Amino acid sequence: MSQSVFAHAVLTPEAPVPPGLVDPLGRPAPRRFDVYRNNVAVSLVAALEEGFPVVRQLVGEAFFAAMALVFLRAHPPQGPVLSGYGAAFPTFLEQFPPVAHLGYLPDMARLELLLRDSYHAADAVPVAADALAALPVAALLASRTLLAPSLRLLPSRWPVQAIWCAHHDGSADAPMQAGDVVVLRAEFDPRPHLLPAGGLAVIKGLQAGLTLEAALDAAPGTDLAGVLTLLLGARAIVEVRR
Repeated sequence: MSQSVFAHAVLTPEAPVPPGLVDPLGRPAPRRFDVYRNNVAVSLVAALEEGFPVVRQLVGEAFFAAMALVFLRAHPPQGPVLSGYGAAFPTFLEQFPPVAHLGYLPDMARLELLLRDSYHAADAVPVAADALAALPVAALLASRTLLAPSLRLLPSRWPVQAIWCAHHDGSADAPMQAGDVVVLRAEFDPRPHLLPAGGLAVIKGLQAGLTLEAALDAAPGTDLAGVLTLLLGARAIVEVRR
């Protein structure tokens, strides 16, 4: 019996028991296999529930569990570490007709993936705010800024940051403003922040190795003060190369 046959049977409830599966007395063991098959499905659904808690809240527990079963049969794990399971979930949501009316849902799933990824990223020592403030403006503009390894970007046309805050923190104060999001990890737990105008393009430029001046030239009209305040407040600037 091949691994592919066994994996298909495990993830497909209507599939027959793979040949050769017997109990200690050599008898066919369909009930034992059904228990195993159910445990696998339960474990994968639980991994998705843990990885996408806000998506789960948005659609409801029962619907999420049913949707997760559809997903896991189409996208079984590709590795042994379940904490990273669900990379294909946003694309799945884009193509899943029952949630087509929830246009923001795929980006919410992307945000939750980025938050998880940021949490596991490497640590870095931030640049002191007073050291950055001491730089002459010309030197700052000519510098190349290295950002924290935990920083993640999410281009979005939906208010996913505000929705996340409302469901994760119970905070209804965040305005329902659509826009690009940056995930920053000031301490241990990453959080999403709404980017100021032009912020996405500037941060992408800095990540690509551009000087601050060149990154600003590529994104005219950027709220530079807002971008720097956000990055400094979250300790996301880790080196300034002159």
